[in-house]
Amino acid sequence: MGRQWLHAKRAVASMKKAQATGKIVREILVAAKMGGADIDSNARLAAAVQKARKESVSRDVIERAVKKGAGLGSEKLVLEHVLFEGYAPNKVPVIAEVYTDNVNRTAPEIRLLFRKGQLGASGSNKFLFETSGIVEAYHPDSRADIEAAAIEAGANEVEPLSHEQNDDIPAGACGARFLADRTALHAVSRWLSQNGWNIVTSEIGFIPKTFPELTEQQRAETGEFLQALEDHDDVHRVWAALK
Repeated sequence: MGRQWLHAKRAVASMKKAQATGKIVREILVAAKMGGADIDSNARLAAAVQKARKESVSRDVIERAVKKGAGLGSEKLVLEHVLFEGYAPNKVPVIAEVYTDNVNRTAPEIRLLFRKGQLGASGSNKFLFETSGIVEAYHPDSRADIEAAAIEAGANEVEPLSHEQNDDIPAGACGARFLADRTALHAVSRWLSQNGWNIVTSEIGFIPKTFPELTEQQRAETGEFLQALEDHDDVHRVWAALK
């Protein structure tokens, strides 16, 4: 009897790993669909493949995902992109970015998550976000000048990014989040990758215009809801006005 809890713990860990791998593979599919199969010219795909390798996703799985996403094989990618707008507990604006092969299945499930979340609610809120090109990257030299890099790359804004904020940023490295016009995303990513920066994320995303003031308890309530939303298999990204 005494070690049954350990088997249960391992089963949960295995399920979480499989779910994480599934999301990484989906990111490869989407990146290849949007930008093509050439890693050298598709920064988003390069970042996704790097993350997959880090998580020990097999080479065959990666190659199949790239080909399927880019439409190069016999299998065709059928994924619909849907944005669900709403509010987390404590009136925190949220946008859930979903890729699904069955909207009729996914939509009710996402709406149910909003209803189950304490004080969570669906509703239009995209006007509370700025659509922006987002590049998260790190430089091995902790003394790298992120402001100078942003200017040279053509980014509009830059802010430091630590390992605690994104665990793909190695501890001790110089991490940064670069914000750019949507049309400049590829150029910014390309300059950074050619000048010693390792790209972690390169995508179009939603940046909150303002952040509500929350207590620690309210932050915990909101975080629990956002985690439940992010854990859904079809949810690709969760954008929230939460610092």
